[in-house]
Amino acid sequence: MTKAERVAFTIRTLEEIYPEIPVPLEHKDPYTLLIAVLLSAQSTDVRVNQITPLLFARADNPYDMIKLSVEEIREIIKPVGLSPMKSKGIYGLSKMLVEKYDGIVPKEIELLEEFPAVGHKTASVVVSQAFGIPAFPVDTHIHRLMYRWGFSNGKNVVQTEKDAKRIFPKELWNDLHLQIIWYGREYSLARGWDLDKDIITKTIGRKTVINDYYKNKKTR
Repeated sequence: MTKAERVAFTIRTLEEIYPEIPVPLEHKDPYTLLIAVLLSAQSTDVRVNQITPLLFARADNPYDMIKLSVEEIREIIKPVGLSPMKSKGIYGLSKMLVEKYDGIVPKEIELLEEFPAVGHKTASVVVSQAFGIPAFPVDTHIHRLMYRWGFSNGKNVVQTEKDAKRIFPKELWNDLHLQIIWYGREYSLARGWDLDKDIITKTIGRKTVINDYYKNKKTR
């Protein structure tokens, strides 16, 4: 297969498996999505989806959020981990939204990155999923699969994002990044990986990755 053929096979396979793509984090607007994505750092979507209803019952907008103290926010979000940093970030970004943006979440990645505890990935998820603006947020699943599939060198997520944007059509970015995440979770896990179920990697993956898989399988 040429690289173009491998890219086309990947897109086609992902569209066949995920014709409808669920958004992992439950939310009702850009603000609640922003908070949910912030909370998801080093946590699971399942855990975040259990906690956000409790938090949003108290405050589902920046005006109500800043009525809570950082400590009150922290007590609610403790189960998702990193609560000291995340609670300060939630309060800080909510305060900034109220004071600088009249409570409205901006659509620009560059502006979102200026908020406390909001990095490039979080900003990219928000513009993609809340506003439909093409972006390609790279999480651990995408980073792993882009390397396994031979589409990136695996050095860092910055390079992986550049490679993804270069090889995939822009109009597909928002769907593809979610499809790859779901595929990584269901078919191409970091641990307990079963190559026979991972049709994309088995068909187009790096030879070194596949060879290492079988070597490791023999030593188990």
